[in-house]
Amino acid sequence: MAETHNLPTSDNLNTKNGNFICGVVEGFYGRPWTTEQRKDLFQKMKKWGMCSYVYAPKDDYKHRAYWRELYTVEEAEHLTSLITAARDQNISFYYALSPGLDITYSSSKEITALKRKLEQVAQFGCTAFALLFDDIEPEMSEADKEVFQSFAHAQVSVTNEIYQHLSQPKFLVCPTQYCATRAVPNVTNSEYLNTLGSKLAQEIDIMWTGSKVISRLLTKEGIQEITDILRRPPVIWDNLHANDYDQKRVFLGPYSGRSPDLIPKLRGVLTNPNCEYGANFVAIHTLAQWSRCNVDGQRDLTLNDTVSADIKLETETEDGLLGEDVPTTLSPNMYHPRQALRNAINDWLPEFNKHKTAWGPIAKPQPAVAVVPVPIIPSINTCMSLTTTTTTSSVGTTPTPIVQTNQLQALAEVCSSVVTTTDTIVNPIPTPVMNSLVSETKVICNDTIPNPITPIPVKLLTADDTAQPLTVLNGAHIKIDKEKDIVHCDIKDTKEDENKGDICKDDATVKEDNSMNTDISNDLSNESSLSPSEPMDCNSTPNISPAHAAKCNGSNEDVAMSETASSGSMQVEPNDHTTMQVENHDEKKKDCELTVDDLSLLCDLFYLPFEHGGQGLQLLQEFNWLKSNAHLVVSPKQIQDKSNPEVQEWFLRAEKMNEMTEAVNRLFQHLTACNNRELLYDLYSYVWDIRGVISLLNSYIKWLAGGQFPSSMPSYTQGTYTWFSKGWKETFMSGEQEPWVFRGGLTADLQRLIPVDSGNDLFVYKAPDIPTCRVYTIRPYLSSDEAQVYDVCNRTCKDGLEDCLPYPDDLKDLQADRIVGSYLVLHPEFCMVVEDDSGVVGYACAAPDYKKFRIKQDLAWIPEMCAKYPVDENRKDISKYAKESIEYFHTFKDEVYVSSPTHPSSMVCSLLPSVLDQSVSKRLVTCLLAALRANGSFGVHVVMNTNDNYTHAFYGKLGFVENTHEAIKGKIVMGRTF
Repeated sequence: MAETHNLPTSDNLNTKNGNFICGVVEGFYGRPWTTEQRKDLFQKMKKWGMCSYVYAPKDDYKHRAYWRELYTVEEAEHLTSLITAARDQNISFYYALSPGLDITYSSSKEITALKRKLEQVAQFGCTAFALLFDDIEPEMSEADKEVFQSFAHAQVSVTNEIYQHLSQPKFLVCPTQYCATRAVPNVTNSEYLNTLGSKLAQEIDIMWTGSKVISRLLTKEGIQEITDILRRPPVIWDNLHANDYDQKRVFLGPYSGRSPDLIPKLRGVLTNPNCEYGANFVAIHTLAQWSRCNVDGQRDLTLNDTVSADIKLETETEDGLLGEDVPTTLSPNMYHPRQALRNAINDWLPEFNKHKTAWGPIAKPQPAVAVVPVPIIPSINTCMSLTTTTTTSSVGTTPTPIVQTNQLQALAEVCSSVVTTTDTIVNPIPTPVMNSLVSETKVICNDTIPNPITPIPVKLLTADDTAQPLTVLNGAHIKIDKEKDIVHCDIKDTKEDENKGDICKDDATVKEDNSMNTDISNDLSNESSLSPSEPMDCNSTPNISPAHAAKCNGSNEDVAMSETASSGSMQVEPNDHTTMQVENHDEKKKDCELTVDDLSLLCDLFYLPFEHGGQGLQLLQEFNWLKSNAHLVVSPKQIQDKSNPEVQEWFLRAEKMNEMTEAVNRLFQHLTACNNRELLYDLYSYVWDIRGVISLLNSYIKWLAGGQFPSSMPSYTQGTYTWFSKGWKETFMSGEQEPWVFRGGLTADLQRLIPVDSGNDLFVYKAPDIPTCRVYTIRPYLSSDEAQVYDVCNRTCKDGLEDCLPYPDDLKDLQADRIVGSYLVLHPEFCMVVEDDSGVVGYACAAPDYKKFRIKQDLAWIPEMCAKYPVDENRKDISKYAKESIEYFHTFKDEVYVSSPTHPSSMVCSLLPSVLDQSVSKRLVTCLLAALRANGSFGVHVVMNTNDNYTHAFYGKLGFVENTHEAIKGKIVMGRTF
């Protein structure tokens, strides 16, 4: 396939003669693109030989919810400028309206409103239109039933009338039954589709998504079937790259599953891609390449007379060991997805170096609604309204799970938070009314206008009734801070978590807030919804955004993640707020520049709805092999059989896993350093999340390498349903299920391999609002770490803080000896540390059997400590806290301790206050719990003083709950199972 720049527009014969519509439909749910982004799109489309753009953002103010309302002067100017910009690039601008939610088809008043709206847009210079009747209830009102024979007749009548009224312009219609699975009872016998085909004006083009809402394949047979029924070839509304149904997925793979042989049989193809504009370069670029071809490069080349017999084949082993044959050279008219991806990546790379400003945080708020867990059932929307389910791992040994097709709905839970029994159903929060036509660079959320689509909750007021209106983002709880009387907006996110500090206006200065709000009443699952329509990606937009400077290396000046204790609480300023957050200015180093290899890895990690990229599959396979063959490195064998080829292979593959992890770290740091901050903000949360998961997997492999687990480990770490369960990947890749059944993508598939229930709260965390390239690494404790672990412990020993009174030299290690010393000495194999470029910043230590641990302490630790710290009642140079710590050693035998059959293990965990990213503590604890589980423990407890509020909240956010059955005077016992 020839490179893009070698194929000018004139070479695209399909679009040149006007017989093939090829382009983009902005038809997803969530935050629309900006005017500036659309104009950039038009330029790229012209360069790539594409011809059409459809304006149809589901959640833009006057497209759907308020379709009757005319545009203001300001909105008209922006829309006119878009239409003009498209015309300047020879792009047909289709203006689409979605009136189907509440239109009365038989009402002349409604038809007049529809005509008036489209007439207004026609005055702006628009010459192409569309009416969309997708994602609505297929029932007529009583008034319409008296006039029209059927729902289809009503839509046809209105569409034909509008088409004639506008003097027969270019016109598209999206039907209510827009794919084979929505055709009732099927495509051939659908009265609705047959009516459209026979009654709709022949010049009007009809849109179709294929066999499914998101179709893995489009076949000649399927296209011929719908063509016969509609009496015209369809325009494909292609949802292959749409990601508005899954917060953890973005699709960066090539246009695939559609042979160029289909082009003569189609009226056109319009891709409805990712919500994040910057993430769509590959999707649109490869579709453009596909549209120029007429030979399928994936077919058996020996059957293709148009292909020269001397074309050499290569096997893409470096990309994932799939053995897929890819021609080393392709003629310009031949399409192969992997080659198209390479071309796109080469053209995409310079985009990252363009200096662009970011307008909007990374957070993707969601309706903060929790329901009782039920199996996932898609709504009628392209963007599925999904409920959250939870799974509980059984303690006993279970055979390898087998995935049956009819079980998939119940198994669709991927990476959502646990909904506890104390959670209650709350009022759904309406989608914000968003407007992309009042600013070049921003999407404005207008909280003063109610959204008629979803219920409106009771308004909450501050103590000051005259408080200014707030911009409340999608998925927000309005709550009152009783101490400060400040209204907060709790932004919920699939990766939601609790903020633990504040980011100052200058990112180089981080305010350390060591207080922690213990209110967890709002810590609810956010992927559940009571509303029938739920946009899945609504980014909030600040009023002012700086031109962000690139930064590299994870220095102390990097901003760690801002987290507070109450579900991502974010203070919302009045609309006239003009304060800006500025990223720390650092010189960009040469070794921080993105490479083609980086982007190849990025695309493989976020490939396609029914397919993981080669390097993503390799990560899955390597980790699973290492975990499944960990018996090779159980300590006795490891010592005896170091020369054993199998043992050598295990360590070689462990090193390979480590190299792949380092490659992901490099990608993460290079991406964070790029000049194009808009593009970075679109991709950062995805890369940040998967980097953390892959790093966690690698940390667990490093622990396994120590061989500190019994030979019975596989019975404890089998897990539930994973990529390697019988039938799972086959069903995933078959396309027989819509992809939202397998929510979470590669990130979730990797998480499920960790031998801790992946459906719990430990995998719920929020990405930093401002990108930081700091990398935290979790690894097993080494004896050389003792001094640094002691330092962290001493600095956090008193409810997360250092004891404010100084200690004499002979007592400088007192608190660390009391809290963590015995774990390091007696159970170093169950100690983990987390480090950044400055060194160790946190630790987590455990004892798998606390009863046995106490016996060991009594014999091998306490006597030494009693000698080291004798009781001296007359000593005046130490604090009361220090005296109590000394007494602990001397009264150890008399201490009442926890003896719980459900929580047999004990642990301690602490991080320096400078670590504001709470995902670090969650991943650290996850790794430790996985180690405990490998040794047959499924429950752990912690003990603290009753007045340790910070510690109580810290463990609470890690999923620990108070154990009232193990009450100890003056203490709080908390536990969790895993």
